[in-house]
Amino acid sequence: MKQYDENTILQEVLVMRINATNNLNFRVLNEQIRNTEDKNVIIDNCLGQRFIGSGMGQRKLTINGTPGNALGAYLNGADIEVNGNAQDATGDTMNNGSIVIHGNCGDATGYGMRGGEIYIKGNVGFRAGIHMKAYQENSPVMVVGGKAGSFLGEYQAGGTIIVLGLNEEEQAPVGAQCCTGMHGGCIFLRCDSLPEDLPAQVVSRKATKYDLDHIDGYLKSFCEHFSVEKEQILEKPFYVLEPNTNNPYRSIYTTYLS
Repeated sequence: MKQYDENTILQEVLVMRINATNNLNFRVLNEQIRNTEDKNVIIDNCLGQRFIGSGMGQRKLTINGTPGNALGAYLNGADIEVNGNAQDATGDTMNNGSIVIHGNCGDATGYGMRGGEIYIKGNVGFRAGIHMKAYQENSPVMVVGGKAGSFLGEYQAGGTIIVLGLNEEEQAPVGAQCCTGMHGGCIFLRCDSLPEDLPAQVVSRKATKYDLDHIDGYLKSFCEHFSVEKEQILEKPFYVLEPNTNNPYRSIYTTYLS
């Protein structure tokens, strides 16, 4: 059993609280986060400050408000929770850790994501999961509770994207040109019927029990984060989208297959 001395225990429970009101400059805000030794940081009244948590590791960051672009870019093990919406490029090139958004997310969420998990209660904008990739044990996951905009999974090379469409009763929960250039990874769509404009280089099928077992842990985490009943999620079927084994993009890009 790991032993903790008094100083270590104190570090674990100390919380730094930052009031970002009056347009606190993003450089000043990020410097305060980097310079504190506290393991837990709470930001109140956040309003568009960029690059929050960039490259951050082994820390818990809670944001009350709306962080700006590139939240958690290059994230390296920290856990970020946003009580509000997030703007563009959330989780850009993140390596590890988690980002939980209790609202909607802007464009290019998870751009070039290489590991870790992103959970979004609401919708994401255009080009979510673009260039998402995986290597060996590092495989990123993005779960969207609402719908995704156009070009979801564009040039996706690895990882898993799950779109639940909890507020979409009739149509597939994605915009136009889903999976364009996809050459690795997979996308799960919870819907009664697939979008009609899927590219020829992508194959689709109804999810099997094996497929659902693969994402079961992520669905449980989503439900825990946002107080959603798992039974509600499983009321609709899931479809799996994957690159065709004859996909010509495979001859252009390098992918890792687990």
